[in-house]
Amino acid sequence: MSLDVITLGCRLNAYESEVIKTKAREAGLADAVIVNTCAVTAEAVRQARQTIRRARKDNPAARIIVTGCAAQTEAETFTRMPEVDQVIGNADKLEARAYIFDARSERVRVNDIMAVREQAGHLVAGFDGRARAFVQIQNGCDHRCTFCIIPYGRGPSRSVPAGEVVQNIRHLVAQGLREVVLTGVDLTAYGTDLPGSPPLGRLVEQILKLVPELPRLRISSLDVAECDERLVDLLASEPRLMPHLHLSLQAGHDMILKRMKRRHSTTQAVAFCDALRARRPEIVFGADFIAGFPTETDEMAEATLRHVEDCGLTYLHVFPFSAREKTPAARMPQLPGNIVKARAARLREAGEAAVARHLRTLNGATLDVLVEQDILARAPSFAPVKLSAAATPGSILRARILHTDERFAYAEAA
Repeated sequence: MSLDVITLGCRLNAYESEVIKTKAREAGLADAVIVNTCAVTAEAVRQARQTIRRARKDNPAARIIVTGCAAQTEAETFTRMPEVDQVIGNADKLEARAYIFDARSERVRVNDIMAVREQAGHLVAGFDGRARAFVQIQNGCDHRCTFCIIPYGRGPSRSVPAGEVVQNIRHLVAQGLREVVLTGVDLTAYGTDLPGSPPLGRLVEQILKLVPELPRLRISSLDVAECDERLVDLLASEPRLMPHLHLSLQAGHDMILKRMKRRHSTTQAVAFCDALRARRPEIVFGADFIAGFPTETDEMAEATLRHVEDCGLTYLHVFPFSAREKTPAARMPQLPGNIVKARAARLREAGEAAVARHLRTLNGATLDVLVEQDILARAPSFAPVKLSAAATPGSILRARILHTDERFAYAEAA
């Protein structure tokens, strides 16, 4: 009897899927497929439905359970699907009791996520087949960006106390993991709900001090408007903090940022990147962008392309705008779909060119790379590296970059 958890969406979902797997096994669940969904775009919800239909076709006798953000925000969508046996919301999915079923079990178990006020630091034994581990330190969001459905799927911002985070990371390092990624919905809101409101920088400092055996620590998506000074100092000076940051930028024109209800300006974003790069020249930035936001003109779209250059961005995550029901942006004047797709394509092309440029800068360098699978590894800047010979997944290898192309750096053991 098997138990399979299918993860869709973000790094936080990847972490939570490991917790779900552990809790479901504790509950004795077997012969089941749990689909942990994403709701960030309409396309993500479509992919969830497609995944569920495929899971049913491949597992005709299994119990199909749907959970995650899309299950929380669109429970009715999945309840109507004949392939689905149970729908479990985000408020319950990390509890073993949610996976105990009998004749009295409700088919839909989706509670009020806005009523949740605490966030547990769930321990996981490790990540099967992964070289790095994601550690959830925060969940939910108190902001209301006009395009975003995620607060309604995740609830209010809440933080995991530092002691639980440190305990979790120690546990993972003891299992042999060499790299940890701190993840959450709104990382820079970390600590605002905890006694004394300790900022993210203080948590990072505690991890580095109290888990000295951890070789590599990464931080996922940050809001440039909320980064505390201690965090910036650590990013600039601490070699165990990897020189790669992903920024939640979304647009490169101030009017669109205002209509999105973002909390930073384009000037702030450029200044943030310039200041950190001046203190740590090897740092590499990625960013999220939404192409074709309502009311975006050709001039505004061009400004976003220039913003990629102005900030010196390398890795771009580009999302064509997708109107989400119940959000203010869904009521704004929408752009034609072909224009949205064309603008997304141009941003992606800019991202591909930026990656190729960054890879060229690595030629001849000697780097410590984290082996992900056999010959695939990642540089500290998160650049993908192909090795000349297979190495042990999860190990850190000294490697010399021999040459690059548009997608990879190619290396041999140094």
